[in-house]
Amino acid sequence: MLNFRDKSLRMGTDILFSRLFEKIEMNKQILSFCAFALACTGLVAQEQQNEKVTLQKLDEVVVSDSRFELKRENSGKTVIKITAAEMERNQGKTVAEIINTKSGIEINGSRGRDGQVLGLYVRGGRGKQVLIIIDGVRVSDPSSTSSEYDLRLLSTANIASIEIIKGAASTLYGTNAATVVINITTKKASEDKISGNFQSSFGTQQTANDQNYNISEFSNNALVSGTLSKFNYAVGISNRYSDGLSSLITEQNEKDFFSNYSADVKLGYKFSDKFNLQVYANQTKYRTAYDESFGYSDADYFYNSDQERVGLSSKYSYSEKGSLQINAAYTNYESESISSYPSSYTGNNYTADVFNKYVFNNQFYTILGLNYIQDESEFTAVENITITDPYANVVYVSPFGLNINAGARLNNNSEYGSHVVYNVNPSYSYKLENAYVKLLGSYATSYITPSLSQLYGFFGANADLNPEESSTIEGGVEYANDKLRISALYFNRDENQTIVYGATGYENVDGYIKAQGVEIELDWSLIDVLNLTTNYTFTERTGDSAIRIPKHKINANLGYQISDKTNANLSYTLTGERYDTNYNTFLNEELASYSLVNLYVSHQLLSNKLKVFLNAENLLNEEYTEVIGYTTRGRNFRLGLNLSL
Repeated sequence: MLNFRDKSLRMGTDILFSRLFEKIEMNKQILSFCAFALACTGLVAQEQQNEKVTLQKLDEVVVSDSRFELKRENSGKTVIKITAAEMERNQGKTVAEIINTKSGIEINGSRGRDGQVLGLYVRGGRGKQVLIIIDGVRVSDPSSTSSEYDLRLLSTANIASIEIIKGAASTLYGTNAATVVINITTKKASEDKISGNFQSSFGTQQTANDQNYNISEFSNNALVSGTLSKFNYAVGISNRYSDGLSSLITEQNEKDFFSNYSADVKLGYKFSDKFNLQVYANQTKYRTAYDESFGYSDADYFYNSDQERVGLSSKYSYSEKGSLQINAAYTNYESESISSYPSSYTGNNYTADVFNKYVFNNQFYTILGLNYIQDESEFTAVENITITDPYANVVYVSPFGLNINAGARLNNNSEYGSHVVYNVNPSYSYKLENAYVKLLGSYATSYITPSLSQLYGFFGANADLNPEESSTIEGGVEYANDKLRISALYFNRDENQTIVYGATGYENVDGYIKAQGVEIELDWSLIDVLNLTTNYTFTERTGDSAIRIPKHKINANLGYQISDKTNANLSYTLTGERYDTNYNTFLNEELASYSLVNLYVSHQLLSNKLKVFLNAENLLNEEYTEVIGYTTRGRNFRLGLNLSL
């Protein structure tokens, strides 16, 4: 991760973007009128539904909780799917903003300026208990304090879909999968010889108190892909730039920029109907300015981050029922902080996952695999840690409604030896006419490997650390028919051997953290053109101050297909009271709850090849605090287009 080393580079970037977009001043009345006019145009349009679409919720397929394509009714989890259609409705938003609307998840910093440091809290856990997977491969930065992956490195334009499986999942996915697995799938190559998709948007970045309507955020993406006989390819580039907000709330209110550039290449070859191979490469660079958090003052600090990633994915189907697959990748991370205490870090991550999938009589789905990880980072010397995990998992789908998902993994770590984790996840589906009721439960254990920084870093390192352990109990019910899905789930998680920073450095503390809560989800097609999704989460964490974790959170989205070319989505979020640390006093303070209302409207042109959209966030211009001392966004607008050729 790298920052701009001086202001001249920042000025060069400003000039580049000024050539692409002419900055204009918009007053509040004109922009509000534009948003109102566009919404009203859609609302008075005649419903021209040439083909009415019925949402088949009963036929929805999930993958993440078993690695097999199973109907949702046969899954023992309430897996959340963010589809390609939902990704399109959120064009211009970051990955963190999109994921933050799902139950049980709070991504702190996603409502601030672009480039704000993100804190990922799921089911009362911390970021180190979250596992992110991209195209089947675990991603994490071994040079970071907790080996977390930085979501600011991801571009939404290259993402096809996201599956979110909450709860302990170390049996299938290994270390860090203690509270959630976020499984990201990138876009595949088009089946045409050549096709292209181009996205561009610009908008404001302003606070509730300073509604200046300056255009200060730009996003551009291009993806060209195709298939030529047995060969397929996809090449994409994206960039995002903003400079409208200060990192901190200060009297000077100096603007801090964020700049992200990403390039992706994916090449595949189908040797036969049984064997295919795909290789890919990614390079992402982002630079951001930030301020002094201790004392909350403006500062010319910069943070730079570079990611270079190459990998491969291969599948050999040796029969109709069995296949052998391999996913492997190498990633290099470079980061640099330019501040009063400058620092730079380098990390390398090697990952390989080889597994055999076999289905017996369409009832027993089995996986037998071997996962290898090597993390490497440089401190006073180059240090590394290796993890070699054999694992097995079986899913039983009975003809009478009983489903069982169970498995175990033997974690072999070069530093602390061996450790066993396992899961048992039964469920029972009772079929009704065009519907089902499902009862589900699970007990699963997971582990979090100490990071290289905690073992060998510059501050408080302890080479004798043991892995964190976690056990999770879940129980719930789900009902679904062709138009409605509703679920309620209770979870209880117990952490052991939690790694904390004590009086002499990092140490394990036993019986330290407990978390429990309830998640309720609703997905309802009221009529063919009107859909409501909503979720509520109650989270209670004990053992520490539970900073930045709201006890109550509500998300809701109302989608209306105005015509066959126009749709609108109105969303609402309530974030309840929570605590945060004030770094002037080093005391924890209670933060008030707040509500945000957002609007998205899109319209298709040119035989549906061109889509134009308006994204309006925080329509009521509510002033609130997400992190003490840090800026949050007020009412903002983003205009954009999506062209498919």
